Amino acid sequence: MAAEYSENEPLSKSPWSSHLTAASASVSSSRTKDESVSAILLGSLIREEGHIYSLASRDGLLYTGSDSKNIRVWKNQKEHAVFKSHSGLVKAIIIAGREILTGHQDGRIRVWKVSEKNNTAYRRVATLPTLKNYIKCSIRPKNYVEGRRNRSVLWIKHHDAISCLGLTKDASLIYSASWDKTFKVWKASNFKCLESVTAHDDAVNALVVGTDGLVFTGSADGTVKVWRREVQGKGTKHFFSQTLLKQECAVTALALSPDSSYLYCGSSDGVVNYWEQGKPESHGGFVRGHKLAVLCLVTVGNLLMSGSADMAICVWKRLENGEHRFASILTSHTGPVKCLSVEKDPEATKGEQQWILYSGSLDKSVKKWKVSDTPPATAHNQQHRRSVDTCYPTAVSIRKMGSRTVI
Repeated sequence: MAAEYSENEPLSKSPWSSHLTAASASVSSSRTKDESVSAILLGSLIREEGHIYSLASRDGLLYTGSDSKNIRVWKNQKEHAVFKSHSGLVKAIIIAGREILTGHQDGRIRVWKVSEKNNTAYRRVATLPTLKNYIKCSIRPKNYVEGRRNRSVLWIKHHDAISCLGLTKDASLIYSASWDKTFKVWKASNFKCLESVTAHDDAVNALVVGTDGLVFTGSADGTVKVWRREVQGKGTKHFFSQTLLKQECAVTALALSPDSSYLYCGSSDGVVNYWEQGKPESHGGFVRGHKLAVLCLVTVGNLLMSGSADMAICVWKRLENGEHRFASILTSHTGPVKCLSVEKDPEATKGEQQWILYSGSLDKSVKKWKVSDTPPATAHNQQHRRSVDTCYPTAVSIRKMGSRTVI
């Protein structure tokens, strides 16, 4: 996989890599395809009701959100349940125990709970901010801040679309990021908004919650920022830590490796930068496999998957030495790949590294893939894999899509 360092790449604009030169840059993407990773298309879920904007999966259940405002639940590739938000297309979905949280175009977060008696019945238990908190907050003039068009808005409410949701490992705090340039922190036990942080100069497109109280945000202003969380009484306070990346093109996606040791950042120019946590002096590097914007990222095991506006999904494998090697490219969608979700394959044997990958697209479909990190496949599987790995990238042209890209 071609990934040669250039002074014009986003990597060179990172304060983490200011010491690097073309001769010493730690760009570690191999030109060799890793044949130990195989990917097979298992099927498609197609329902002509709108573009797919969000996915979440766990324990064999797949949740899909679209601009139809419906959240559909799938099991064994069949529709299992459906519930409707009535307002605001579904931009983000996360699973928190028996609760499902959805973020919407109208700036609201909706909380749903599955019935203990009927696992196909979901009811809405809260809308954030809650009416009680909204009324209580609205009484005090100091709780109003300047919003769009110089209008005063309550600080506990997003006044533009929610782009993504996050959850701490113990599920005690909920994070929401928005095109209104802020991210907000909510207490999961009572859905109270604890804090609102004006994080960027443009839309916040991505947020991931790390370990040790770290939060990472990426924006259409071209920056990736690190925030440090501290608990203060019954609330929280997030302090700005540092800017990892500053570039002209928009940051469109973020992801952490399962052990939080690597941070990945996708951009509107098709590049994925990465950093190894705990080693700020050595930027990990970047990989290039897409011709257009990277719209989503997901990690599992030592694998990284990236979905793009060029309709392809690239699979990368991280080696023990930190190098990232191209493994596969999946090309079955006919529209931009907007969201990805991955979980352990229930059919995998003990010790087998095998996962189910779901990809949602603006072609109104969800694809289901089986991804295996195993020794080279049999000839039969190799032949099948070639049918979906039809455009292995050796060198690609990068097209910038502007610094104000929001997704």
